[in-house]
Amino acid sequence: MKVAVLGSIAWRTPPHDYGPWERIAGLIADGLHERGVDVTLFATLDSVTRAKLDGVAATGYAEDGERDGRVWEAMHVAHALRRSGEFDIVHNHLDWLPLAFESLSRAPIVTTVHGFSGPSILPVYERATSAFVSISFADRAPGVDYVANVYHGVDAAELPFGEGGGEALVSFGRIHPDKGTAAAIAIAAATGRRLELCGIVQDRGYFNECVEPHIEGDRVTYHGSVGPSRRAELLGGAAALLHPVEFAEPFGLSVVESMTCGTPVLAFSRGSMPEVVDEGVTGLLVEDVAGAVGAVEQTVALDRAACRARALERFSASRMVDDYVRVYAQLLAA
Repeated sequence: MKVAVLGSIAWRTPPHDYGPWERIAGLIADGLHERGVDVTLFATLDSVTRAKLDGVAATGYAEDGERDGRVWEAMHVAHALRRSGEFDIVHNHLDWLPLAFESLSRAPIVTTVHGFSGPSILPVYERATSAFVSISFADRAPGVDYVANVYHGVDAAELPFGEGGGEALVSFGRIHPDKGTAAAIAIAAATGRRLELCGIVQDRGYFNECVEPHIEGDRVTYHGSVGPSRRAELLGGAAALLHPVEFAEPFGLSVVESMTCGTPVLAFSRGSMPEVVDEGVTGLLVEDVAGAVGAVEQTVALDRAACRARALERFSASRMVDDYVRVYAQLLAA
């Protein structure tokens, strides 16, 4: 089997810090290579992969802010589709753009839907013939036909078991109203616990008004966007992860990363969270800030070894890759 993994070029694969689409595409490409699949990863040319690497962008366009991402993504997609006849499957991780030009592909396309940015992009999904894979059942859109649901997986070697031991809570994700950063600060303050805050600033106004004023002393520490080793250190050392999302979370990669370190999760019950969090084992679900404040101590008391064991069982990169191999086989046999 020959597979083209069409990744994002906003960031390097795997990303130095932020870049969930790139991280998942990279894990899939490496996992396919380990299974003897002839796989080519289309990504930035500074990417690090066990697969063959091809692309047009030297580095991620989001890393310097000087290049127009729309232009570079279009050239990236055109280059990959130009080579599509060399493959049995093209696995798309680049949202809607490749779907608009799928008639140019000489191989069937599998598209992992990494969440919908808004209803305005749905027409291209509804008209496309790609085989769609959701990352949670909660994220499925009416009018789009899916062939499978494949939950994301993580590399457990990058996320060793953490004994915890600290009293601090951690919030990990984009600094944006959707991710509930201000709510995480309020929850930590109400429980008298320190908060370790990590993530790329995606809404500067929100950060300036609702987050930055609270970053003071040792009560709230902002670490910025952190890479794999620092991520594992912070997650593994925390008492619990706060994930008070204010939108329908498509998946929640940081939630699974935390659970893999053995750190239980306290999340708002939005979107995929009831699918991802096994209540009483890997975390607890609540509806609002008041509920979270009352549930912190119960969350912290959960068995960390059991939390990690369940995460490894459900969300390993190996399981994810095996699921996609079955999707490819299903599509080729049709």
